[in-house]
Amino acid sequence: MLIVGELINSSRKAVRLAIEGRDSAAIQRLALSQAAAGADYIDINCGTRIDDEEETMQWLVQCIQEVCDAPLCIDSPAAGALAAGLEAAQRSDRPIMLNSITAESGRYAAVLPLVRKYKAKVVALLMDDSGMPETAADRIRIAGKLIGDLIRDGIPPGDIYLDPLVKPISTGNSFGRDVHEAVRYISERYPEVHKICGLSNISFGLPNRKILNQIFMIQAMTAGMDAYILDPLDRTMMGLLYGSRALLGNDPYCAGYLKAHRSGLYA
Repeated sequence: MLIVGELINSSRKAVRLAIEGRDSAAIQRLALSQAAAGADYIDINCGTRIDDEEETMQWLVQCIQEVCDAPLCIDSPAAGALAAGLEAAQRSDRPIMLNSITAESGRYAAVLPLVRKYKAKVVALLMDDSGMPETAADRIRIAGKLIGDLIRDGIPPGDIYLDPLVKPISTGNSFGRDVHEAVRYISERYPEVHKICGLSNISFGLPNRKILNQIFMIQAMTAGMDAYILDPLDRTMMGLLYGSRALLGNDPYCAGYLKAHRSGLYA
């Protein structure tokens, strides 16, 4: 199970203020706290900084790497910002992740050279030139094309993290079920390829969002999801994650669960 810590995002007020004030200590604390809580990668997203995203991305990467050894996930819809972040994050002693590529022809062509140049693990959104997927069948169709294209272009299957694009169940009754169906199919058909998602979209517009996100995480893990972009400082979420892994037989001798217990996570 791979965890990408989601908290360094300029859409969050605390991060926005830290960026505006160039408060490196605040950013560094946030990175270190996520790594200590179990994040395998630290996501960096400053997509709201339209006028200076590339410069801000470089500053955030340099700031974090001064104090934190966790690998980074460079996250942007803009290829220029991805390139700036990847260049700043070059370290031969640690892996790197790029978020994201899609099956859209223009974006694929712009981002693929970066994936290859930096030998990055890549989050691949199940979206093509026809737009966002509506059904499980749409996701499965796009997954087949995207996986085929990436492997053909030299990306190892184990470096691909498919994101099925979670949509709010408040806008479509089947949207949660569609994700599970697609993940099950992809897990069976492409066992080396990983599946990743953010959780918060599933509950958008509904009350008790944290509970719905937690339930969805467990359901998706049962379907085959093996990576998440989430808040690792959410102790309940992390506790459920370690427990679910153990119960699904994905935690040999319950080592991860026991480590979490000894750390006081369940206290």
